[in-house]
Amino acid sequence: MYITTITSKGQTTIPKEIREKLNLRPGDRISFIVEADGRVYIQPLNVHVEELSGILHQPGREPVSIEEMNAAIEQSGGSL
Repeated sequence: MYITTITSKGQTTIPKEIREKLNLRPGDRISFIVEADGRVYIQPLNVHVEELSGILHQPGREPVSIEEMNAAIEQSGGSL
């Protein structure tokens, strides 16, 4: 658990360990998600280009058909 203080301007510092875990950098944007039970979640909005490296084409990987993608989504409980 991490504890931080709110300033008179409503600002706070996100602890270093949390910033590192979420890969947050100066200038990044985050959203606060408030659940019905009062829990609050922080979600980074920025994705850095270096994090995208390799997610598209990978040599030797077979292409997947739309049907295979839809089947995988169905299996995971997702919806189209």
